[in-house]
Amino acid sequence: MAELVYRPAVGLALTLFKAWDLKIDCKGSENIPRSGGAVLVSNHISYLDFIFNGLAALPQKRLVRFMAKDSVFRHRISGPLMRGMKHIPVDRKNGELAYQHALDSLRSGEIVGVFPEATISPSFTLKSFKSGAARLAQDAGVPMIPMAVWGTQRLWTKGHPRNFKRSHIPVTVRVGEPMEASREEYAGAITRRLRGRVQELLEAAQRAYPVRPKNAEDTWWVPAHLGGTAPTPEAVRAAESR
Repeated sequence: MAELVYRPAVGLALTLFKAWDLKIDCKGSENIPRSGGAVLVSNHISYLDFIFNGLAALPQKRLVRFMAKDSVFRHRISGPLMRGMKHIPVDRKNGELAYQHALDSLRSGEIVGVFPEATISPSFTLKSFKSGAARLAQDAGVPMIPMAVWGTQRLWTKGHPRNFKRSHIPVTVRVGEPMEASREEYAGAITRRLRGRVQELLEAAQRAYPVRPKNAEDTWWVPAHLGGTAPTPEAVRAAESR
């Protein structure tokens, strides 16, 4: 079926990124299979992460169908785009419907993108992973592709204004080798291995990132354990529990 929305949307995104003079450093795209189903698994630090995850698959001529909260599909602007690109709505009150939709997509040879932290991490560190990505890979008999993005939080993230001006912001993307999800292995154990691999890729992306904070006021996007002023994971958990 022709991609009447997805490919033009990709073209628009690339044009905007060029206008903003973003410096995108993506390595590991060759790890994304050229055919067949796969679960693409990434950290989540920005509202734009899915765009950069999707761009990483373009060299392999693949389009990624992302699982996203259903409210995005109800928005008057993003809704038609998300549906046109065949992304997968997730109603947290009826998660099984989204799970089956994703499973059908995987079995038909699609790549499905999953953020196993479920929400943006305000600390810019990895939160705990839900086991859905591992279970999807097990049930569909497809590999998991771990990846990490860094720098996207400087463009648009929770609790901070958007920065879409021509600001030369670098974005680093690292894609890891496929991971198998055996049906005989406990999904929780697979999820722990998966999280560990995403953590390694995140650290690699952070090491490769070419920019350091300019001054004390510019440390908000750097995790506390790296010397920044982003809230610690403990502070985030305490705030979320209130």
